[in-house]
Amino acid sequence: MAIKQFELTSIDGKRFSKTGEKHRNIRIDHNSTVTLIVELNDREASVDFRFTATYSGLGVIKIEGNMVYVGDAAALAKKWSAEGKMPDNVASEIHTTIMNNCIPEAVMIARDVRLPPPIPMPKVSIKGKGAKPSSGMEVA
Repeated sequence: MAIKQFELTSIDGKRFSKTGEKHRNIRIDHNSTVTLIVELNDREASVDFRFTATYSGLGVIKIEGNMVYVGDAAALAKKWSAEGKMPDNVASEIHTTIMNNCIPEAVMIARDVRLPPPIPMPKVSIKGKGAKPSSGMEVA
């Protein structure tokens, strides 16, 4: 099982607020959805998807695309047509591929439309004098 080809077909980023407006407690939700699975041959299936990063009333980023899944394509397409579901191991691989490719793209789009990056930002803490050094990364 593998992903042979991955391409983006549509990118949309919108900010609903004006520049300079202050917002607190911005919630960013990520969602990946498979919209269509079509068998290309007995070993390959075309998988259409949509990735969405929603910023609670502040904006939205939508990315659509397509990938070619290599594996038991006939069984995958048949289960998708009948139940609208995929086997768990296949679903995990497909959604991981979507997230791994779309989140970096969404970060760049967020920068362009002036939204916060759709990833958790690291917390930086500066320890005062007399604090014990930790074994973690040092920030100055």
